[in-house]
Amino acid sequence: MNPSTITRALTLFALHLTPAFAASTVDLSVTGRITPQACTVSLSDSGLIDYGKIPARTLRPSEFTSLPSRQMGLSINCEGPTLFALVGIDNQPDSSVKPDVLYGLGMNVHAPSERLGSVGLSLRGPVGDGGALQVISSADGGSTWHPEPNAHPRHTMGFAHLDTLVPIPIRQLVASLRVDTAISPANSLTLKQEVPLQGSITLDLKYL
Repeated sequence: MNPSTITRALTLFALHLTPAFAASTVDLSVTGRITPQACTVSLSDSGLIDYGKIPARTLRPSEFTSLPSRQMGLSINCEGPTLFALVGIDNQPDSSVKPDVLYGLGMNVHAPSERLGSVGLSLRGPVGDGGALQVISSADGGSTWHPEPNAHPRHTMGFAHLDTLVPIPIRQLVASLRVDTAISPANSLTLKQEVPLQGSITLDLKYL
């Protein structure tokens, strides 16, 4: 029994033992999603990029400092051919300098108004069911598509044959997720103490 199941069981048991003088009605919610085919998404290195310690003296004073790009393996496996797409969700949206294009790197814990930098994502070399594909993007939830390897926040990323702009059903997909990170100019940051980078991004698989 997983933790969420245990929580539900204890809640229902508590409702059953409610004293007679309590409210005479109670609300119950039943949630979930019925999907055409179950798909799982995974990233290499458990989805973690750690740049270690970055000396403040190595940062550019008045320009963004680009850190080395990192590549992660992305794989999606479905029970059968499934029409799906990915949507990038920024869990630190207020820290992004360009929220429509870049993900945030978190705020300075010692100076909460200071944005630490940005993260750019792009999908490279997708292969679906053994064939080369291209990445296509939609800014309107899938009504229109265009070729675009960059995974901008809240944009829908689909996969299509090289000669079309229509997402196709896929059973197994592999691709490289490139992560480009840049730290804000040093003269815009308070760096008297150690400052943790806190970029947090969710790749959400959507069934089309």
